Amino acid sequence: MELNAGSPARIQLVPDIEEGVPLPASVADAMPVLSQDEELRMRASTVKLISDLVGVPIIPTDKDMAKAEQIAKEHMANPASKLDLSKETNELQIYLAGLVARTNFQLVDELSELKTYVINKLVYEIEHAGDSKTRIAAVTKLGEVDGVDAFKKRSEITHVIKPIEEVEKELMSVLEGIEYRVVGEKNVAIDA
Repeated sequence: MELNAGSPARIQLVPDIEEGVPLPASVADAMPVLSQDEELRMRASTVKLISDLVGVPIIPTDKDMAKAEQIAKEHMANPASKLDLSKETNELQIYLAGLVARTNFQLVDELSELKTYVINKLVYEIEHAGDSKTRIAAVTKLGEVDGVDAFKKRSEITHVIKPIEEVEKELMSVLEGIEYRVVGEKNVAIDA
């Protein structure tokens, strides 16, 4: 760095550039492949960040909300279809991201928590049912819950390991208990 009298200090920073590292041909090539949910969340967070930086709130119109709900319904009916949000307003994209976030979350961390919730609700329905039909339906559903298994048909098989001599002795006693009869052939004349 050179300093001349009377001139301000100029510092030139040059980053270390590694050789042999391929650079993408375009910005589109540099972007990672995102799922539709990830892309929507990325768009929404970008719009939200810019809105916060600029200080302009994002307020979707009724038209934006209606169209976002329509897009969400169409996408739920056909999830394989590709969403094209490039021509949609920022407000619509934010609202759509909110709709997806509301429906795309995990209620419980463990399935056992969900099972406990179901059992508790069924017991509540059994105890507070207004009629016997509802109570019987709730009892039936409770009996079908894995772990309760009130209506599960079971068959048990017991495997007993015995020495071969004992098995032969039991088999011989069974065979000796069988009655053998020889049925003789009768010559019967067939009248024609």
